[in-house]
Amino acid sequence: MKKILDDAKKWLSDTFDAETKNEVQQLIDTNADDLADRFYKNMEFGTGGMRGIMGAGTNRINKYTLGKATQGLSNYLQQSFPNKQLKVAIAYDCRHNSAAFSKLVADVLSANNIQVFLFEDLRPTPELSFAVTHLNCDAGIVLTASHNPPEYNGYKVYWNDGGQIVPPHDKNIIDNVNSLDFSEINFNANENLITTIGKEVDEAFWNASIKNGTFDIKGRADLKIVFTSLHGTSITLIPEVLKRAGYTNVHIVEEQAKPDGDFPTVKSPNPEEPEALQMAVDLANKVDADIVIGTDPDSDRLGIAVRDLDGSMKLMNGNQAMAVMTDFLINQWKKNNKLNNNPFVGSTIVSTNLINEIATSYGVETKVGLTGFKWIAKMIHDFPNQDFIGGGEESFGYMVGDFVRDKDAVTATLLACEIAANANANGGSFYNELLNIYLKNNLYKEHLIAIVKKGMDGAEQIKQIMIDLRNNPFTEIDGSKVEFLCDYQSSIQKNLITGEETVMDIPKSNVLIYHTEDGTKIAARPSGTEPKIKFYFSVKTSLDSVDNAKTTENEMDAKIERIIKELNL
Repeated sequence: MKKILDDAKKWLSDTFDAETKNEVQQLIDTNADDLADRFYKNMEFGTGGMRGIMGAGTNRINKYTLGKATQGLSNYLQQSFPNKQLKVAIAYDCRHNSAAFSKLVADVLSANNIQVFLFEDLRPTPELSFAVTHLNCDAGIVLTASHNPPEYNGYKVYWNDGGQIVPPHDKNIIDNVNSLDFSEINFNANENLITTIGKEVDEAFWNASIKNGTFDIKGRADLKIVFTSLHGTSITLIPEVLKRAGYTNVHIVEEQAKPDGDFPTVKSPNPEEPEALQMAVDLANKVDADIVIGTDPDSDRLGIAVRDLDGSMKLMNGNQAMAVMTDFLINQWKKNNKLNNNPFVGSTIVSTNLINEIATSYGVETKVGLTGFKWIAKMIHDFPNQDFIGGGEESFGYMVGDFVRDKDAVTATLLACEIAANANANGGSFYNELLNIYLKNNLYKEHLIAIVKKGMDGAEQIKQIMIDLRNNPFTEIDGSKVEFLCDYQSSIQKNLITGEETVMDIPKSNVLIYHTEDGTKIAARPSGTEPKIKFYFSVKTSLDSVDNAKTTENEMDAKIERIIKELNL
């Protein structure tokens, strides 16, 4: 505790402004409960960049942690691209302080003689990824905490290919940041180097989104859509892109249309949570809509609900949505004779293996990376001679083509509507498309449990859970022997039946995945952006007819419930 107190007292020096010093002094004087959590570590880059609660402290998002990160990035950019006029694009979302933080970041960059393109107002994260390459920038930054609670904000860094930073850049940036003292941040802006951008980039993005996300189909005007932005940034782009693509029957959830960092109508602005889309589903039932689309605050994730065989609105999970999207995209490429340049789709280690089966059925490769879209973007970068069709992950993210190098709820919304409109025009439905995929391949069912462990003590508990899982591996799950245990931290895949070990050629990450003989997959992974440990469950079986889909799905749900009970989660 002494070290924490000493680190806190450093924030009382003249390096920090009066407001910050007063906040820290009050924490010390009152022996505040969260003093330790604010100062026990430095904010770090995780799978989604730097994300945390706002406030004073080394483990908080504030003027100084953002300034230090930006100063470190500036130094690394100058090392990486010497003797060049550097350029960086910046966007921000609807969260509290995002606009002010984005200007602060722009100030630090410009103070380091870096030209800045700063969006005039809030914009979706995928548009920032697009802007990096569109404006020939060397890097990009977006101020967002995605779907985290209102007290959070964050900072994501993109490299010159439009993808989030990956090795070696992420470590090198962190090394630069960690080598700095807060007193070394240059906050003295050069306003001549800061350019405001907006509508011209919007136009280019809309055109690229429509080019990549629409196909030769019928029925757009007949599709009845309900859309909610969940108080986030997508309201600035999605209604317009749908209109330009020919979708004229769009109903917006007006109560959630105004950007608001408090997210007043939902417990969590996360389309992965069924409750977040409830108002949209209610409106869909009122207007008899075919499809519901809801996006998170920075518009990189989307949730989808469609009519099931009984006509009821059914929420798709991320794995189901990406399966339908991937199958549709590959089929469109096949129709257009584009599958001749060794194309591939991207997925992640915790996502459904159904993607692999779908791609294989078309003779297309699936590349599988670690959790996070930065790894899918890296696949595109690492294999420039192969065509990238699309990619997704279970956490409700999808990317169509490579013009954006991150989750893109704008273009994915277009794609989902194209699938639904095309299916309806041919006497089917979005849900029918999913069932047909199950018939052709296997019926997969997935489930996610996230256990929250906050603060310093919570971090230790999560660490111990992973140690216990490594030291005492399960050998049987729901009556099926565990065949493989994949430890991505040691890069070892061990056959628990034969004892054989093989090295996995994939970057190291604190993830464990169990594979059983009957095709069950269970993954354990501490979150990189939230104080959680996540458990991912995937089970599969064959489906003999559409009529049996509901019964078979219920059997798979029961199997998952048995496993959760067996593992005491």
